[in-house]
Amino acid sequence: MAIETRARIAIDAMGGDHAPDEIIAGAIRAAEELDAEIILVGDKEKIESFLREHTHSQKLQIINSEGLIEMDEEPLTSLRRKPKASINVSMELVKEGKADAVVSAGHSGAAMAAALLKLGRLKGIDRPAIGAILPTTMANKSVIVLDVGANVDCKPKYLEQFAIMGSIYSKYVLDIEDPKIGLLNIGEEPTKGNELALKTHALLEANTRINFAGNAEGRDVPTGKFDVIVCDGFVGNVILKFTEAIGEAMLSIFREELPKGLHGKIGSSILKPNLKRIRQRIDHAEHGGALLLGVDGVCVISHGSSQSPSIFNAVRLAKEAVDNRVSERIQASYYTNNNHVDKVVTSEQQ
Repeated sequence: MAIETRARIAIDAMGGDHAPDEIIAGAIRAAEELDAEIILVGDKEKIESFLREHTHSQKLQIINSEGLIEMDEEPLTSLRRKPKASINVSMELVKEGKADAVVSAGHSGAAMAAALLKLGRLKGIDRPAIGAILPTTMANKSVIVLDVGANVDCKPKYLEQFAIMGSIYSKYVLDIEDPKIGLLNIGEEPTKGNELALKTHALLEANTRINFAGNAEGRDVPTGKFDVIVCDGFVGNVILKFTEAIGEAMLSIFREELPKGLHGKIGSSILKPNLKRIRQRIDHAEHGGALLLGVDGVCVISHGSSQSPSIFNAVRLAKEAVDNRVSERIQASYYTNNNHVDKVVTSEQQ
């Protein structure tokens, strides 16, 4: 029988614009509200000082590290020059089986590089992809877009692999029975797009392991028409940043316009619960970050500007990926028939 264990999440406490205070605050909330073991990696003295001032009830495991990768540093060179940096130590914990996932709001390039160096790629995956969960206009439905930044230049087979990984994530974590895959393009017709789009379309259409629903235009991203949308990292990153900016703009407009005048003040009070739900749907902080899919472990890359709510949600995202064995299912899909993925993963647990 499989033995149920709590997900162990290593958090890079030194990474991010608001580290370590906001990172630790988010970690404290995660330890209190989520069924997970939280490991804070960073300057032990600073972490313990913060914990003494802000909490006495929750004990978090602390692993000391030395230094961090600054945002303006070249990732690979810095990782080798700083072997005890917080992101290196965090990834090492996963490599050694002492943690199941890493959450970092630090240098995203360093996080990706450290994951590749320490954890390695899953067999069958040429390029890991960053998958971002974005809101849609359909209630309680999200779309995963990948890649959103790991691979600026892609080959058709990379996008095909992104589609498979996104489909598995959508099915087992987002609970979509038969995820619809869309290829981001400039038109719905199969003949539209550049050479990459045309060749990828042919690959996806011929792949029996996914439910390819055709090309997705930019306007389709937020509609919920597709469950997974694949594209190269250049275009995906533009979509991600644009979507975040639109969400922030909408929230800013609501805050500015609704309270105006007597009727506005009364209306704002009445609509307060609705506005809270709107913020939960469109604020990028509510989604926590993006998953690096395709590495042999779970890694969530958060915004550099992340504060405690975002870190909490990043831990939740990591926990969901661990609990649903996303990496194992992706790996299983490359050495067995897709219909038998559940059987393979179950046998690994026993």
